[in-house]
Parts: sequence; structure tokens; C-alpha cells
Amino acid sequence: QVQLVESGGGLVQAGGSLRLSCAASGRTFSSYAMGWFRQAPGKEREFVAAISFSGAITYYADSVKGRFTISRHNAKNTVYLQMNSLKPEDTAVYHCAAGPRATIRPFDYDYWGQGTQVTVSS
Repeated sequence: QVQLVESGGGLVQAGGSLRLSCAASGRTFSSYAMGWFRQAPGKEREFVAAISFSGAITYYADSVKGRFTISRHNAKNTVYLQMNSLKPEDTAVYHCAAGPRATIRPFDYDYWGQGTQVTVSS
């Protein structure tokens, strides 16, 4: 069992930056791939970024490529999402997820956090 807790969300102006963190419980964090997904009101959950268990492989949605960076610190059981050049369309609840492989598909992930709200004002 893995428990995930996100933090770092908030209100920021367009063009600003935020860094989200996702802290995981348990001693097997390094054996899980991690992903970030987001869900805006009235929209489906969408893939943002994913990282392999070692951190060697990363994937990004086209909409965030070049602006967002996913990373992980296995000794701290934490995965991060650095978000730069934020846009109003990035407004959503951001969730981290853990699973056996880094993919863009939500159903490949077994464990989910409750999410943290990110609001970007224009």
C-alpha cells in the first residue's frame, strides 16, 4: 500500500511558477513509476507528466512540454513537478499517482493522492 500526499498548489499569476511535491509513504517508493495528472472543472482527468522508477525516463503532455519538469528524489520518497510559464489553462486540481510503469494512461496507476489546487490568473 502506498499513500500519496500532494502539496505546493496555490494561486499564481500567468507567467509565474509553482513547484508541486508528492510525498509517498512506505519503503518501496523507488520501485514505482510516478505520474502527475490534472483535472479541471467539467473536464476529464488528463495526463501531465510521468517518470520511471529510476528517474531515467520521463514523458510529458504536449501542452506542458518545455514548461514543466518532473523529477524524483527516491531517498526522500518524493516526486516533484516544477511548473514554469504558467497559463490560465493550467488551472486544475493536480494529482500524483504511483504504478508499475510510467505511462500516460490513468488506469495504469494503482495509487492516487487527493490532489492540490493550482489556479492561474490572467
